[in-house]
Amino acid sequence: MKAGIINVTGYSGMELARILHGHPEVEITSVTGRSAAGKRLGEAVPHLGSIDLTITEELTGSVDLVFSALPHAVSAERLGPVLDQGVRAVDISADFRLRDPKEYREWYKVDHPSPQRLGDAAYGLPELYAAEVAGAQIVANPGCYPTAAILALVPAISAGLVETDLIVDAKSGVSGAGRGKYPYSEVNESVSAYSIGGHRHHPEIVQTLSSYSRNGDVRLSFTPHLVPMTRGILATCYAPLLDGSTTQGRVMEAYRSFYEDAPFVDVVGEPPMTKHTLGSNTCIIHPVIDRRSGRLIVVGCLDNLVKGAAGQAVQNMNVMFGLRESQGLEGLALYP
Repeated sequence: MKAGIINVTGYSGMELARILHGHPEVEITSVTGRSAAGKRLGEAVPHLGSIDLTITEELTGSVDLVFSALPHAVSAERLGPVLDQGVRAVDISADFRLRDPKEYREWYKVDHPSPQRLGDAAYGLPELYAAEVAGAQIVANPGCYPTAAILALVPAISAGLVETDLIVDAKSGVSGAGRGKYPYSEVNESVSAYSIGGHRHHPEIVQTLSSYSRNGDVRLSFTPHLVPMTRGILATCYAPLLDGSTTQGRVMEAYRSFYEDAPFVDVVGEPPMTKHTLGSNTCIIHPVIDRRSGRLIVVGCLDNLVKGAAGQAVQNMNVMFGLRESQGLEGLALYP
């Protein structure tokens, strides 16, 4: 299978190239990057020097699949001609995640470049939507925060164990903001909350969890935090229990049953740390009942550049082309 990567010089694009280089069924044949066009890939991105390609402004040659690692709005615009040619695509930006173009406009402050395609896009969370992903031409790769929060909460919501008034308190490493945005001196030894009450991933989480709710749309308070580490998402999620007699055993049974066929979700009995997922495509879920408050607390933990971006994109590719879902993604986490 021939694959192209649009914007290989961003963190997600680099990670895509690294993972795809080791995939037995994929050949990367074209990579783009405006500022680095004309350079060898190893010249612009030294750790990818063993991939013998030149960065170009536009994709070259024929490809079976295109990954776009461009920012929102720009991504949908650039993917338009690719989709018109019948080529399949995985979009790592936010452009095809929301179904309603008005909601997209509200959160991203720009009109959607291809609103007519929103209804055709599959939401690329294979643990929930594998059938839709398999048949889609365009797959919307979920955001890193939504992946952690949705995977953490959807089993409880689907099973009717919790109310739909939710809190998600999430922390991310600085790579989630892209290259060069935060200098070391400003993030070292500092933790900060941002986009309080209005992060762009909010409607994505609500849209997906509401579709699994037995009790109407969810209400969500979502607060992201920036922490001084390179990679990782740790989302701590809170939901009131509907039945105070629900046992920890019942919760674990619901979670393990929900994810019994999911190769990249581990339901564990001890709290995870971001180091447990570094470099891997695994999301670790830890659900616990807090008897004092009558709440279910669920921790979701993942690598924002792998399961939260490039790894999940490759997982979607595998599903789209009928490959083994875990192919090319079997690597274990790096520790410490």
